[in-house]
Amino acid sequence: MAAAKATQRPGQTKEQTKLIAQGVQKGIEHYKKQHKAKLREQDKRKKSKQRQQGDTAQPEQQSHLPSPQPLPWVLLGLSWFVFASYFVFNNFF
Repeated sequence: MAAAKATQRPGQTKEQTKLIAQGVQKGIEHYKKQHKAKLREQDKRKKSKQRQQGDTAQPEQQSHLPSPQPLPWVLLGLSWFVFASYFVFNNFF
C-alpha cells in the first residue's frame, strides 16, 4: 500500500490506489514464486552434478590408494634390532 500511495497521481481515487496496491502485491508474490522455483532448479542441478562427480570420483580414489612403502617397516625393524642389541650387550658388560 505504501508503494501505491508513493506513486499516487493527483485525482486518483482510493479505489484505484487499492487496485494498484493489489497489483503490486500480486507482482511481488509472483516474483517470489519464480525466485523459489529458480533456486530449486539450481539446487537440483547442483545436487545432480555432485552425484555425477561423486560416482566418478569414488573409483578414482580407490585406484589411487597409496602403495605400502618399505621404509617405515625397515626403520621399525632397525630400531627393534638396535634396542635388542643394546639390551643384550648392556647385560653382559
